This record gives sequence, structure tokens and C-alpha cells, in this order.
Amino acid sequence: MTKTIYFSFFFSILFLFKANAQTEKVDPVFNNDITIENWLKENHIHTLGLGIIESGKLKQIQVFGEIKDGISAPYNTMFNVASLTKPITAMVALQLISSGKWDLDEPVYKYWIDPDIINDPRSRKLTTRIILSHQTGFPNWRWMKENKKLTFDFEPGTKYQYSGEGMEYLRKAMESKFKKSIEELAKELLFQSLGMHDTNYIWDNKTDESRFAIGYDKTGKPYKTVKNETANAADDLHTTIEDYGNFLVNIINGGNLNKYIYSEMIKKQVKTKENKYFGLGFEIYDLGNDEFALSHGGSDLGSQCITFILPKSKQGILIFTNADEGYKVFEKLILHYLGEKGQKIIDIETK
Repeated sequence: MTKTIYFSFFFSILFLFKANAQTEKVDPVFNNDITIENWLKENHIHTLGLGIIESGKLKQIQVFGEIKDGISAPYNTMFNVASLTKPITAMVALQLISSGKWDLDEPVYKYWIDPDIINDPRSRKLTTRIILSHQTGFPNWRWMKENKKLTFDFEPGTKYQYSGEGMEYLRKAMESKFKKSIEELAKELLFQSLGMHDTNYIWDNKTDESRFAIGYDKTGKPYKTVKNETANAADDLHTTIEDYGNFLVNIINGGNLNKYIYSEMIKKQVKTKENKYFGLGFEIYDLGNDEFALSHGGSDLGSQCITFILPKSKQGILIFTNADEGYKVFEKLILHYLGEKGQKIIDIETK
């Protein structure tokens, strides 16, 4: 299984790319499908999924490119959205908290302790708040450590460090308490009520492979499709623009959470850089004038995806691609659809 690199990396690479190569001098005409198709070919992107949210509704869904050579990608193309899995897992936890079945600040060791840290007293300090704001002290993945063991890099709750391990830790704790898989919990709490019938943590006999966007490297060579049979709370979700767009629209409109939990979700839990923070499950961009954006992205081999929603103005954008260099289309799309607010996001990332 390919593990995710956090999406801020996209912007760093994007602007290095801009500095070293002037590929396009004029924005593409976004209401011209032929222009967009040519633009994708220039950037070696086989499939692009685009969703636009306006006035708190999913107003536009378009999928460009090909699902296979010579076959146009369908409206309901399924993408591996990598770390966009994390907001789904976060919302499962927040739904449970909102309904009083789970506690935001209760230590999760009562339900799960990883064997690697069972003798470390810091394991007793982990809470859902700390996990969802990426303050566990864990590395992104334990396999990145020389000994391949899960360890703390610092005291939980003291600073930010992005971690897929944290999300997996939360998954195991919730599954232990509720005696249900994260897939089952997500279906009960999110997928069924939001009509997300094409969204899954795992690859099973219901997965329509003919609609799945195979990932490609920067030379155009396809990657082998990973058909994960075990759910990962941080990675490898399969979904469509429509499904994930409806998920984000629901969040813009309150997420079916009580007011306190929603306010905690969008609260600046920890600062990550100037005008940029992590809340509970989402990154927060402070755009000034009481405006902010909630965001998350996903990056795996053959998958570059990003989302932004602005709860105050009820706008949003989803961009899914199935190519290593899919990030090259992000800036133009963000600027085109979010205008000055999009520019503020880019300015925050590049300072």
C-alpha cells in the first residue's frame, strides 16, 4: 500500500515548477471542454475530476480525460483520493462525539493501546482532539523509522506533526469500543444518509473496476492498482466527485453536528504556519475579514487531489487527478473558481 505525503508538498513543488518552467502563459478557458482536454494532455494528466460548490450546494460536476485509452472518463469515475480519507474518518469520530457516544477529550487508551508503546506513559495522554489536530507526536508512518516501530517524537499535545499513524490509532480505538469496522461506522453515520454509494475504504466485490481511474506516473506509465482488503483510516479511500462533494456540502451546512462540536471542528487547534492552522480533521486557512477555508488534500503514487470549502461564503472546490503531476493544475483551478480568496490561500502557502 502506498502511503500518503501531506498535500502542502503539492504547493511547494508547484511553485518550484513555475519558477523553473513557463509552461502556460494564459489561463485555459474553463467552459471549453476541448481546451481543458488539451491542457490535461500537456500536463500528462489522464483524468481530472472537478466539483464546484456555490451557495452551499454542489453546482457543478465534471470529469475530463479518459478512463482507458480511447474511452472517455464517465461522470461517476472513481478515484483513489489518498489522504482525503482522513476527513471521512474524522467526521465519523465527530458524529459519534456529537451524539454523546464518544468523547473528544477522553484518553483513548481505555479502548486501544498499540503494543509498541504500551509501556510508554505518553500513550495515556492521547485523545481524539490530539489525534484529529495531528499533535500525537507520532511520525507519519512507523515504517519511516529505522526500527519500524511506533514511537513518540515529542510529548502529545505540545505541537503539530502530520501523522497517518494517529488516524489509524483512532480507528482501532473506535472499532474496539463499538465492535464495528470503520467501514461499517462510516456507512451508518455518513455514507447512507449522504447518498455516498460509490465511497469505500476497501476494494470489494461491489467495486466497479471499469469506473476506477488507474494512477499514472509522470512518464504516463500506469501503476498497478492496489486493491486494499483492509481499511486504512488515513489512506486509499475510493470515491467520486459527486459523493465527496456531497460530503463537503454537508460540512458547509453544519455536518449534522451539534453547535459545540462544529465550533471545535473549525477552531484553530494548533498553528502550522502563518495564517494556517489545523482544526479537527481539516486544515484551516485564515483569509482575513472573518473568512476562512477548510482544506485537505491527498497524495499517493498516481493520485493528487485537493479540496477547499469556505463555510462563510458557502463556496468550495474539489480537484481529483490520477497522475503524479496532477498538482500542476491546482493553481489555475483554485484561482479561477475562488478568485481573491483562492489567491489568499496561495499566498499563505507560498510565504
